Amino acid sequence: MVRDDSEIGTAAVARLAGVSTATVSNTLNRPEKVLPQTRQKVFDAIKQLDYTPNRAAAALRQGTSRLFGLVVPDIENPFYSAVASGVAEEAAAHGYTMALYVTNDDEDVELECFARLAELRAAGAMVVPRAAQEGRLRRLETVGTRLVFIDRTEDDHACSAVIDDVRGGQLAVEHLLERHGSRIALVNGPHGIPQCRARRRGADLAFDRAGSDSSTLSEYVVSEMTVEEGYAAGTALAAGELPEGVFCTNDQLAVGVVRGLRDAGVAVPDDVGVVGYGDLSLATDGVVQMTTVRQPKNELGRAAVGLILSEIAAKRGEHEHTQIMFEPDLIIRDSTRSA
Repeated sequence: MVRDDSEIGTAAVARLAGVSTATVSNTLNRPEKVLPQTRQKVFDAIKQLDYTPNRAAAALRQGTSRLFGLVVPDIENPFYSAVASGVAEEAAAHGYTMALYVTNDDEDVELECFARLAELRAAGAMVVPRAAQEGRLRRLETVGTRLVFIDRTEDDHACSAVIDDVRGGQLAVEHLLERHGSRIALVNGPHGIPQCRARRRGADLAFDRAGSDSSTLSEYVVSEMTVEEGYAAGTALAAGELPEGVFCTNDQLAVGVVRGLRDAGVAVPDDVGVVGYGDLSLATDGVVQMTTVRQPKNELGRAAVGLILSEIAAKRGEHEHTQIMFEPDLIIRDSTRSA
């Protein structure tokens, strides 16, 4: 049996608050089961006694903790920062704490993160995988904690909260076809990234729906989806047969493309229309306000927490994996011509 000094502290809090030790435990570990006014009495007593609960010992006793892990490949990417904010806010609203792990897209680091979450008896883990390696994802499931994928549509072995990137790519290219013409360049990331493949499928679908010849859609694939790679792509596009429109599969690429085109003497949007993807803050920070596809990033994080909470609440053997899909929106700004 695991016992520590926090049990003595719990009794003192219970006496001061005028409640049972079970109520104190529920307030700390299952606050949704305690009336708000009773929770406040417990919190007031904790503050007065300067009591610090031993969460680690509680986790060992209960077999789990009030901890969620969020594993992302890159926290400097504003998309992941916004997702993390949604996870943290929703987790806190239900009495959970979020631990953030950054892998820099390193498989070994990712596995270490999940081993650490298992050691901490995490109640659940949310992961944003960038590579579609089935063996890698299967190994993550062996950790033993509840798992939810964020922004990944191609897996039915866990719950997921995703964005319809096919629809997003379709919206972007339909807009360019309508306002700029059919000679369109797609500046895309590596096809190993599922979102890049999906946005390409959306571009092809836009041509099909418009009855346009998709042979006028050219693709420029970059090794990294950065502003610098976008700048190189914009410079290369300006040096060849100039497209009428450019769809970039993230905003970083779009900002770089606009800079590369403008430095080569190409006017945006008069000569070329450019559409980005993500609606990040940098899309509106430049000289040209970027038309872009907006993703509900904060909502994505909140939905992931909701999926884990649903799995926690389900009886053993009764949980069914669910996918929540969000629709993106097209935000029209100055980088494309007015209708």
